[in-house]
Amino acid sequence: MDFTLNDEQRMIRDMCREFAEEEIKPKAEELDRTAAFPYEIIQKMAKLGLLGLPFPEEYGGAGADFLTYCVALEEIGRGDASVGITMEAHTSLGATPFALFGSEEQKREYLTPLAQGEQLWSFGLTEPNAGSDSAGTETHAELEDGYWRINGAKSFITNAGTDMTGGVTITAVTGKQPDGHKEITNLIVPKGTPGYIIGAAYHKMGWRASDTRPLSFEDCHVPDENRLGERGDGFRQFMTILNMGRIAISALNVGLAQACFDESLKYSRERRQFGKPIKSFQAIQFKLADMATEIELSRLMYYKAAWLHMQGQPFTKEASMAKLFSSETAKRCADQAVQIHGGYGFMDEYPVSRFWRNVKVHEIGEGTSEVQRMLIAKNL
Repeated sequence: MDFTLNDEQRMIRDMCREFAEEEIKPKAEELDRTAAFPYEIIQKMAKLGLLGLPFPEEYGGAGADFLTYCVALEEIGRGDASVGITMEAHTSLGATPFALFGSEEQKREYLTPLAQGEQLWSFGLTEPNAGSDSAGTETHAELEDGYWRINGAKSFITNAGTDMTGGVTITAVTGKQPDGHKEITNLIVPKGTPGYIIGAAYHKMGWRASDTRPLSFEDCHVPDENRLGERGDGFRQFMTILNMGRIAISALNVGLAQACFDESLKYSRERRQFGKPIKSFQAIQFKLADMATEIELSRLMYYKAAWLHMQGQPFTKEASMAKLFSSETAKRCADQAVQIHGGYGFMDEYPVSRFWRNVKVHEIGEGTSEVQRMLIAKNL
């Protein structure tokens, strides 16, 4: 087994690490405090090709492989989780459905500006009454004279209301299957479509610089050409998207956990108690050792899941394992980072306070820890 990144992967990793250090980290505290969307940072990332890393060059992408995208995402998330989730949601949830399931016309019209970073896109799955129960979708659409009439609501949708947002792809119930289950179809709804209402941004505990909003649809009409793939194929499509997204979220988790470790190690060298730097005390050394060990395990887990996906092998179980373990690792690392900082860790002037607020949603988004355990058990 060879765990060495190739030259291209190392180059992109190093570029993203440098970008995070120079462009993201110095602005992260202010962005969090003001809950301001990081337009300038995202536009610079677009110019570097980071918003289209895993997509073919013919559609404006960088043509990188999936692991390269995940490694880049880890480094961006190491700089700030809000910027990281903006990149992940746009790429994994917004643009990937077009790359995997879109027609040639849809790829040209939608994927190209997304891969080039000219627009952001969102994916509307979660609803007020359908979260972990993703098959419980209540938003419905009826086909009338070549147009889908959509009614319903979505919740917690990332990248839905920025000035750069081009639209949303949503799941909708479009009928019943022969076995009585809901027929779910994915529909493309461009921003500005009559009846498509974008709600006010949520006030959040973490990920404060990312854009998250509720959406509603009131007799919203889109043509049948805005159907993504075959009618009734929506459930299979979003399960595929979520499986891939869980690997990417794992990389984001590792980036946040690594940031917790970096700040803790730095602080332990500077903070003195009883006449010594606190890094000399075994209690602190053990915390750092546990953090470093779990981070390395989490990184290897998402590397393996990404590799399986790239080889065309089944990876659902491994993606869920990586997402579960890395998110809970990030949570433990954030707890220990605050503990190592002591009272200062409770103050927003120190980044570990922001890390602790950010990390909780990593155990919830794109499948809760409970859902991951269900999926792992199902695939044993």
